[in-house]
Amino acid sequence: MLAMLLLLTVMQVDLLSPHGEKAVVLLFVRSDCPISNRYAPALQRLYHRYSSRGVEFRLVYPEPGLTASALERHCKEYGLAIPALLDADHKYVDRAQVRVTPEAAVFVNGRLVYRGRIDDRFVDIGKSRPEATRHDLDEVLTAVATGKSIQRRQTRAVGCAIENLRR
Repeated sequence: MLAMLLLLTVMQVDLLSPHGEKAVVLLFVRSDCPISNRYAPALQRLYHRYSSRGVEFRLVYPEPGLTASALERHCKEYGLAIPALLDADHKYVDRAQVRVTPEAAVFVNGRLVYRGRIDDRFVDIGKSRPEATRHDLDEVLTAVATGKSIQRRQTRAVGCAIENLRR
């Protein structure tokens, strides 16, 4: 995984224009965000369900001080086998217009078609349901994989704020 991470951080890779894929999903997470960490199993399930159906996934860590080895440790600790990259300069944060982690951004042909929560398990900071009642990202990916229209293009994600580097 470290070799893939280094490749992605060194090269200018346009992840948002997939080669033969139906969509690209950027999953914004932080190593120190408890809400992001609680979503690790759900993110892994979505990756397994849709990566074989033409959907490309990337974990995006918008943490300027995070090292490649710390990112690799975090992925191992939480069982995340999804390709990951550092976004220290917030190139992908800006393109996806995300504000918190965890938050998902789905691109089809380079165009943002969904931005928001993975599901509605977290109602607010410190307030969660025992189980999600709406699985927003799963619904979007089902629509993309089957060629149907996306019903909700944006939802409010609850999580840890992504620091604005432009201030």
